[in-house]
Amino acid sequence: MHCLPRPPAPHTVLFNSLTFVVFFALVMLGFWTLKSWSARKNLLLVASYVFYGAWNPPFALLLFLSSYLDFQLGLRMGATQPGALSRRGWLVLSLVVNLGLLGFFKYGNFFLENTQWLLAQLGVMYQPPKLDIVLPVGISFYTFQSLTYTLDVYRGTLKPTRSLRDFAFFVAFFPQLVAGPIVRAADFLPQCDAPAPARRDRIGWGLFLMTLGLFQKVVLADTLLASSAESVFGHGGPLAALDAWAGVLAFSAQIFFDFSGYSTCAIGAALCLGFSLVDNFRFPYAAVGFSDFWRRWHISLSSLLRDYVYIPLGGNRKGVSRSAINVLIVMFIGGLWHGAAWTFVAWGVLHGIYLVIERLLGGSLNEQRWSHSFLSKLLLVLATYVAVCFTWVFFRAADFPTAARIIGAMVGRFPQGDALLSTRELLQVGGVTVALLVAHWRLRDTSLEAAVTRWPAWLLTGVWTLMAGALILTQGQGNAFIYFQF
Repeated sequence: MHCLPRPPAPHTVLFNSLTFVVFFALVMLGFWTLKSWSARKNLLLVASYVFYGAWNPPFALLLFLSSYLDFQLGLRMGATQPGALSRRGWLVLSLVVNLGLLGFFKYGNFFLENTQWLLAQLGVMYQPPKLDIVLPVGISFYTFQSLTYTLDVYRGTLKPTRSLRDFAFFVAFFPQLVAGPIVRAADFLPQCDAPAPARRDRIGWGLFLMTLGLFQKVVLADTLLASSAESVFGHGGPLAALDAWAGVLAFSAQIFFDFSGYSTCAIGAALCLGFSLVDNFRFPYAAVGFSDFWRRWHISLSSLLRDYVYIPLGGNRKGVSRSAINVLIVMFIGGLWHGAAWTFVAWGVLHGIYLVIERLLGGSLNEQRWSHSFLSKLLLVLATYVAVCFTWVFFRAADFPTAARIIGAMVGRFPQGDALLSTRELLQVGGVTVALLVAHWRLRDTSLEAAVTRWPAWLLTGVWTLMAGALILTQGQGNAFIYFQF
């Protein structure tokens, strides 16, 4: 059972808070004032641990110990020959410790609850101990990030770093530490070798991205959409079809603006400090089919699961049946990664089924010749979006009865269902959804940076001013980003 969104921990430093604005301004000022590259990295390392430790200091120690272990294991693997038994043993140790910590903190209670249920079905009454486990913010992100290092060193595609400072900084880099994008060691560690030059256009673009990300989170996700989604998913009775659809559409837009907003802020903050992070979203609601969707949604996770799970399992090289099984395994893991609840697993597996069906129909719909016409592509985009919205029901619902009730309302099961949302809320959700889909459709074959660079200066200034003004005027509640809990 789960509930979204979860309130922030008392001392979490949120991007959408005045505390973070002051913190980031001081870090950025100190970073560009210092001349020594070593001193700059020291500053960012300390700032990253202060940022994380402000939430729960003991977990900053856990973060360091985890980083130190993988750093040492990387050195040991680098000192052995490929294929050596000891090299494999070091990798196994990294996997066991990292996934063991993730399993304990994130899935400990989930495992005990399901063990209790299974034994009860067998007639065995078992009362498990109540584990009062506090989930470290971002543990799923930094665990996978650190594992990319040991896995790449084991494969021989990455040489182990000999700087503990650089490695600890890579794992703890504060802009993306708690909710991604998941950065691979091969992409980040080379950036630690030498400083990027201070460029006004780079810093300006970074600040624009931070403003855009906060606008997505505070104004669009929290102010315009969150209450409608909460009303629908928190309602215990039958719903009118219109309200059920409005609630699901509200959440589909909310989770995009929330998560994309965080990633956009993280990428912008990193740019302001001279570092480049991978894009995490590429207008996913303009996807043609589900393979295309996963090339556009949470790209850092989907590509990681592809490269480190799907391909090692055999990918699509061992026949149709094995390929389908591999897809389902990957999407099962992707669903479980998001949270310790069977509804998350259902969300992942349903996407896996979509992908298998799409492949059985002839591969990615985006690559089919008949899908290239304007009308075909538009219809496929809308069909993909509607199918994805059905999966969001399982992602957001607290349990399966709630999900079944909302889906039942969406298909017209309750003609006399409750109408919860006001006309203003319905128009609000509809307007934001239409604007979102049109924007994704218009930008699906380009990038945000390419699109913005074509704007005249007056338009860029006007849009930036409007977003900043909306942020100032919006009386936000400091809601945590949804993906903080993952």
